Amino acid sequence: MIIPFPRAAAGGAPAPASGLPPRAGLGLKPQHFRQILETSPGIGFFEIHAENYLVEGGPLHHYLGLIRERYSLSIHGVGLSIGAEQPLDEVHLQRLAGLLRRYQPASFSEHLAWSSHGDLFLNDLLPVPYDAASLARVCEHIDRVQERLERRMLLENPATYVEFATSTLDEATFIAEVVRRTGCGLLLDVNNAYVSCVNHGRDTAAYLDALPLDAVGEIHLAGFAEDREGAAGRLLIDSHGAPVDTAVWALYTQVLRRTGPLPTLLERDNDVPSLEVLLAEAGQAETLLAGETARRREVPT
Repeated sequence: MIIPFPRAAAGGAPAPASGLPPRAGLGLKPQHFRQILETSPGIGFFEIHAENYLVEGGPLHHYLGLIRERYSLSIHGVGLSIGAEQPLDEVHLQRLAGLLRRYQPASFSEHLAWSSHGDLFLNDLLPVPYDAASLARVCEHIDRVQERLERRMLLENPATYVEFATSTLDEATFIAEVVRRTGCGLLLDVNNAYVSCVNHGRDTAAYLDALPLDAVGEIHLAGFAEDREGAAGRLLIDSHGAPVDTAVWALYTQVLRRTGPLPTLLERDNDVPSLEVLLAEAGQAETLLAGETARRREVPT
């Protein structure tokens, strides 16, 4: 049996869930490589998708190596299929371990989702039934990932559009129990929380209250697309192709009140704008982070 990663540091304080600075970060895009190296923008960190870098060499690694010398790095996986019924792909996990050894990121994260069935890989992050069998399987997979990578991972809450009628636990309770059993951290995607709660007619604030916010090591913010399903009402899609919505900014501010300043990634994977536009949006997060820092200094102890 694998011993869970510690949840508390010396003195009883929560163990840090990542080594990223409590600042705003951006997803690293190839079209911005040269400009980043030429201008060294004032950003807290960059994040990459692991699966784009699971090769030995080439221009992606050339530029990432140079940028990694200047900035903290977060590596975000999209291919482990943590929620799948079958065992983890050990070849994929080995390649992932090599990538992490190479760049020594301050944080590694993956999704609470599945994308594989047998030899078939689906280009999507699909929902998990929240029941005892899934809980045991997800915990087993996370234990294996943390053992192989020799580090604490962060688990990201999903964006969902359908859910299993057979679930016996709500999502927040399921995630809290995974964190408790494995000692993993939580990557809190505020946009995913909003998207899922709107789609399923739930209260987003109540959902966030039920999560283990003391385990959050990184926050994701992103934009969504909206569709209208006739009488069914709003359907939100986690598109990563638009600015962060006002409602998500408001939820993010509420989360910071609970957690304090945390590393915050602005995600944009579709319709990627100029670096200047992305930096301006990251600046909104930096302003809120600084405001929460100032507020906590003013609060009497």
